[in-house]
Amino acid sequence: MKIGMPGDAAAVDRTVEIDMVETDDGEMLFKGGDLDFKEGETVRFVVRNEGELDHEFILDSQKKNAAHKNEMADMSGMNMGHNEPNRIRLAPGEDAEIIWTFANNGTFEAACLIPGHYESGMFREVSVTH
Repeated sequence: MKIGMPGDAAAVDRTVEIDMVETDDGEMLFKGGDLDFKEGETVRFVVRNEGELDHEFILDSQKKNAAHKNEMADMSGMNMGHNEPNRIRLAPGEDAEIIWTFANNGTFEAACLIPGHYESGMFREVSVTH
């Protein structure tokens, strides 16, 4: 993947905490740490679903996230349990970790691609520099 690869827990450079939440006015957000990284940096993402709905945390390019978002919309109603090295789906109250090494510089994205969640604000830019 252009964004990187699964990282080694023994090589983590820093930890970033992400809380997935819904607001009273209907927004869905990733709250938490800075998403600016250095090429080659290994990061432990501690992801918590503090909301009342299932949410996903997916690291990928904006283009791949958009394509996958369309696929998920076409399959709405199906339970697509995503637990791959760059993505995790969590039920309310659950938490998990993703350990990731960023391989290339560029602008990427963290997103929740469950239908309607991205549109409600559940995405953030991820920047990787040399």
